[in-house]
Amino acid sequence: MFAKELIDLEKISKKMSDREILRFGLAAELDAINFYEQMAEYTDDENIKEVLLDVAKEEKEHVGEFQTLLLEKDPQQVEEMEEGKEEVMEMLGK
Repeated sequence: MFAKELIDLEKISKKMSDREILRFGLAAELDAINFYEQMAEYTDDENIKEVLLDVAKEEKEHVGEFQTLLLEKDPQQVEEMEEGKEEVMEMLGK
């Protein structure tokens, strides 16, 4: 559900790679999506639900932004994602 380890910004090394930064960003956005969608399920107020789901949708856009940058910074990630996609398509018979 939610990331167990929060980032202590004071302890982050300046040597942290851009890939690590982008992965932390991805994790934070995915946590936010889960949070907003779960809260939308809990409320009976349609206005609140609508806003929560809209915010979750915005977070999904942020995932795309971080992922795009990560794929530029990490060619191996591109290869592994493609292999993973092929495995799933094979398992699903597609």
